[in-house]
Amino acid sequence: MDKLEPKNKAMIGVYGGTFDPVHFGHLRTILDVKERLGLKQIRLVLCAQPVHRGRPSATVQHRFAMLQQATENIPDFIVDTQEMVRDKPSYMIETLKSLRQQFVQQSLILIIGGDAFEKINTWFQWQQLFDYAHIVVMQRPGSNIENVNLTLFLQEKLTKNAADLAQKEQGYLYFQNVIQLDISATQIRQKVAQHESIDFLLPNNIIKYIRDNDLYLGDFNA
Repeated sequence: MDKLEPKNKAMIGVYGGTFDPVHFGHLRTILDVKERLGLKQIRLVLCAQPVHRGRPSATVQHRFAMLQQATENIPDFIVDTQEMVRDKPSYMIETLKSLRQQFVQQSLILIIGGDAFEKINTWFQWQQLFDYAHIVVMQRPGSNIENVNLTLFLQEKLTKNAADLAQKEQGYLYFQNVIQLDISATQIRQKVAQHESIDFLLPNNIIKYIRDNDLYLGDFNA
């Protein structure tokens, strides 16, 4: 799909995760979304304690440091700390409510992967996410949304026209093809634990940070 022409209404991307550690699979795909949809910025929301999975292997301080270093030279990638400073497990609906207060008239674009989208009905107040943002689902090139099984609620939110996302602040579901790299944080942690190379899976400065801080060693249950 061609990149959208710039719109008067700025669009703000929101991408959450534990980033344990951040890697090229994260960075390349959301850069694709930013460029193809013409987003003004992407806010990478670091989750300190996820609700639907176990405690991350690295501390939130280490994960924050890695995320900052990985994005410091990427224009318009902003590390958002609001979830990491909360004293309880955080829900995306709370984050979107907060961002909506900050970006009153801009379109908010919640970016999620296909695997996360398949489980979206387990998210807290998931239907209300559309009250604060559009949801853009990243999928592999050549994927056909006609093959995606959507509930009636989601069918009513679906648009196949990316330009719709800039016309109002929230409410649409859109599927965006992106370059997808078969890289996972679990795979990286296991490789570190097994003393295997993680070169070319994540930025070199993050590899150095992992080694300098002895992260993920012995993490065979990653």
